[in-house]
Amino acid sequence: MDYTEWEQTVLGAITGDPLWRVEAYRLALFAADLGWHDVTRLMRDRRTLSLPDQLYRALGGIGSCICEGYSRGTGRDRARFYEYSLGSTRESRDWYYKGRPCPRRGRHISSPESPDSDRTTLAGNDS
Repeated sequence: MDYTEWEQTVLGAITGDPLWRVEAYRLALFAADLGWHDVTRLMRDRRTLSLPDQLYRALGGIGSCICEGYSRGTGRDRARFYEYSLGSTRESRDWYYKGRPCPRRGRHISSPESPDSDRTTLAGNDS
């Protein structure tokens, strides 16, 4: 499912909220939904059992911190939560890197159908 298709599936209670206009929030929700499938795949391998929990917590934290920051009254308070969101984004990238396909460890997240699938670009390449 691509982003445009995904957007059509989001509940009206979420898309009707003013927060929906914040692109970073929409992308965070999309990343969390994509991550759900990756977490499910990681849970199938006993070697990566602790990784899916950490990954999904980090992915969930991105949007949650954006929500909380958006709702804060002062710019300083809002910025603090946006920084937390950035931290969760980087943490997600780190967990994705640890679950990536590795010739010596075998495949975890990427499927054989899409060997170049890579979500480690979550926080950008220049971060």
